Amino acid sequence: MASILIIDDEVAIATAFAMFFRHDGSHVVTEAHTGAEGIEAYHRAKPDLVLLDVRLPDMTGFDVLAKIRDENPVVIMVTAYGDVAMAVDALHRGAENFLTKPVDLSHLAAAAERALEKAALRRMNRYLSDRRGTDSSMIFGSSAGMRELSAQVSLLAASDRTTALIVGESGSGKGRVAELIHAQSPRSAKPFVEVNCAALTAESLDSELFGVESGPDGSRGPTKKGLFEIADGGTLFLDEIGDLDSHLQPKLLRVLEGKGFRRHGGTAEITPNVRVIAATTKDLVNEVTAGRFREDLYYRLSVMPITLPPLRARSREDLLELAAHVLDDLSPTLPAAPTQLGDDTLDAILRYSWPGNIRELRNVTERAMLMARGQPKIEVVHLPREVQGASGAEVSHHVPKSLSEVEKAHIDRTLKANQHNRTHAARELGISRATLIKKIREYALMEKPR
Repeated sequence: MASILIIDDEVAIATAFAMFFRHDGSHVVTEAHTGAEGIEAYHRAKPDLVLLDVRLPDMTGFDVLAKIRDENPVVIMVTAYGDVAMAVDALHRGAENFLTKPVDLSHLAAAAERALEKAALRRMNRYLSDRRGTDSSMIFGSSAGMRELSAQVSLLAASDRTTALIVGESGSGKGRVAELIHAQSPRSAKPFVEVNCAALTAESLDSELFGVESGPDGSRGPTKKGLFEIADGGTLFLDEIGDLDSHLQPKLLRVLEGKGFRRHGGTAEITPNVRVIAATTKDLVNEVTAGRFREDLYYRLSVMPITLPPLRARSREDLLELAAHVLDDLSPTLPAAPTQLGDDTLDAILRYSWPGNIRELRNVTERAMLMARGQPKIEVVHLPREVQGASGAEVSHHVPKSLSEVEKAHIDRTLKANQHNRTHAARELGISRATLIKKIREYALMEKPR
């Protein structure tokens, strides 16, 4: 439930605003009628939004704003004596918006909604900062679903002989989960060895996994141990197992059943002490149905499958924790790069769908940190265009010079925020669709091609 502090010496107006916000039961409202009362109420209640009158009996609204500004409040200034210069001054001092009395309630509602969205972003940014330096299972998070997933990984790690199958989209963190399983298992002191089954030909993968025995005439070169032997006592991670060649599938199945293998060209039976973790982006059930993957091997691998959701399906809190981990992980390698995100940057990160998942998030974050070197924060302009486009905020800031320019800029921003949907933009602006069309023509606003 959002909290709002109204600081206005006109009791009737403050009460009217309070009743307006309380009527749907979704806001907690506090009133104050002097600057001193407002400052005290702000520190006590820590509201999400402050509606602040410019003229107060004991000080100006700008004085109040100056005294609470260090706490990064979200403030809408309200006055009956406004002009463009005062509005620009208020925005420069940190206000989110500037309204003149008498305030149209539909305009107030729209302005408050946008300001509360900004407040929510700032809360999330504080949450992100609080999560900085926390260890964890960065790939997971604090949501119920991800906590359950983390618990499954811990159970799987404790059963150090159980084969694991990790399923998820490319870049969703399957390799990192495999490393976590190994690190939390009794095998953690032994090798963790990884191979991508899709990166090698069947012949090369055969020799990589199972090794090559030297021939009597040296034709096959020196004896080469395979990865199953190199990983003895530890973990072998088979990435992209869905691409394993059909000729190698029975050989792998035999090893998983504890029957061992022979090196290429050898006769000695080798039985490794290895825990196998496999991962795939493919639906192995479909692969089995299509005859490309052995059914018995699938069941042997999927004793306890782990399914990783893509980033677009994770909660905002989980995404924040992941972003905090990525920033912490990259900061030692990028001196002088900022590790704080601007509110609009965070908004873009939360809105973007991340088709490349964790890998894309990491690459975008590293690029943004490099672009922002020497700056206090990573801003939207430091992000790639496709990520910038996910933000509802404008990248550049225009300072208007006249009342008509203020209105033009506000209508333009509202159209962009609503993807140029005239009906939605008119509703947010509190005007009719016909009036909006008239204003678009009057100001010659550029619209998205239809």
